[in-house]
Amino acid sequence: MSIPQSSIMSTNLLSVNTDEHQPKGHSRVPSSTDLKEFKEVTQRDSLVQLEKEMAALLTTTSNDKKDLAKSQFTAFSRLFQRFLEESGPSVDWDKIEKLPTDAIRDYDTLLKPSPDDIHSKLEKLVVVKLNGGLGTSMGCRGPKSVIQVRNDLTFLDLTVQQIEHLNKKYNVNVPLVLMNSFNTDKDTEQIIRKYKGLQVEIYTFNQSCFPRVSKESLLPIAHDCDIEGNIEAWYPPGHGDFYDSFKNSGLLQKFIDSGRDYCFISNIDNLGATVDLNILNMLLDRGTNPLEFVMEVTNKTKADVKGGTLIQYENKLRLLEIAQVPKEHLEEFKSVKKFKFFNTNNLWIKLNAIEKVLNEGSMNLEIIVNNKTLDNNLNIIQLETAVGAAMKSFNGGLGINVPRSRFLPVKKTSDLLLVMSNLYHMRNGSLSMSPLRMFPTTPLVKLGDKDFAKVKDFLSRFATIPDILELDHLTVSGDVTFGRNVSLKGTVIIIANHGDRIDIPSNATLENKIVSGNLRILDH
Repeated sequence: MSIPQSSIMSTNLLSVNTDEHQPKGHSRVPSSTDLKEFKEVTQRDSLVQLEKEMAALLTTTSNDKKDLAKSQFTAFSRLFQRFLEESGPSVDWDKIEKLPTDAIRDYDTLLKPSPDDIHSKLEKLVVVKLNGGLGTSMGCRGPKSVIQVRNDLTFLDLTVQQIEHLNKKYNVNVPLVLMNSFNTDKDTEQIIRKYKGLQVEIYTFNQSCFPRVSKESLLPIAHDCDIEGNIEAWYPPGHGDFYDSFKNSGLLQKFIDSGRDYCFISNIDNLGATVDLNILNMLLDRGTNPLEFVMEVTNKTKADVKGGTLIQYENKLRLLEIAQVPKEHLEEFKSVKKFKFFNTNNLWIKLNAIEKVLNEGSMNLEIIVNNKTLDNNLNIIQLETAVGAAMKSFNGGLGINVPRSRFLPVKKTSDLLLVMSNLYHMRNGSLSMSPLRMFPTTPLVKLGDKDFAKVKDFLSRFATIPDILELDHLTVSGDVTFGRNVSLKGTVIIIANHGDRIDIPSNATLENKIVSGNLRILDH
């Protein structure tokens, strides 16, 4: 895409600012005032050009979708303007304060609700699942939530089972809300029809659809609003878009009007994120001093060093993501000693507080710049935001240090191995660690990307999922297959070199073993 003429003119106007008394062939070193003025003019020009392009895109939208597209384009322009204006890290490292002692509460100190209170308290709750992601990173087509994770049940099946069980057990009507993206909406709407006979009300709404922008020209790469016809030109802008989209859908007001107080938000691929009655009880027992935003955190291990953490900054609790950390402080951020907790993305937020913050226009989420290269080698940027970053905009924030069992995400097939195994029991859609496991930590599993990254390939390499109750660490690389009823204990490393193949025979037990080279057992 060519650079617009007006931006060339702006640059030329600024570049001829020379001193007539200087020798020819030498230009004056620009002052900080010149540089500031240059940036301001080019920023202003980039925004003007972007808005022209957005206005042109809007003319290609069908009349029934024009209002929605207009509001989303306006939101994108605001985000783009902030992206142009903001420079340097969003956090001054030296201003990070020590967490107050009451900033994070230990889960074990929470009280259970009395049986008589559970019904009335659950009637105040809405469950929201972030369902905008695709399963492409695991080699699957369609929404990630329809990947089968246990007993032929998908993430979505398990979520619906959990909510239905809650509704039946306590005779309540906790609604389930799915935030879809344009990538997942169509498939999800078809899939949820099968739940119509169950005791659970399911609502859906779509997060925004924003245009991808060329890194070079800073202009949208889309030529019209035919999203399905050119899906690579558009993107969902991260789960921080939840607040605006939830309000715009009308669901926020609907739930406030019906007497709901809190929403519990989590990623649909976090199988540990079930409704917790103790946390709900604490929220609803605060009386005249309500908590508006509660973030579940858990103890950081060396596997979680990149996860966002809670900090005290300018007298408020806020989320610090790794993308906000200056390079010279990265190792400090990853320290398990200084930053002991990380964000599970399980959030409890007061509904009328969301409405208040949005009406005030005081929500200012840090921008995450996601650089990507498309299949045609075009470099683009996506401007995204995170749902937990809104914490600083609310009053009465709190972190709760929850057990590790509430953070059970499935991002890779190595996670899938854990949740499919005998390490967990499943009941009413919820997974719990087997009491036969001697220690509460999960094994560290690393599976080779080439042979195990896609779900289809992963499943083809296991006749049955091995017994891993006593496993500490597993590394598998290369062309490796597992027979039936294999048992893995302690630390097991299996490396098939290029051109070699290793078949672990049925009924084998590997304990503290390294297997390498070539091993094939053939039928006679």
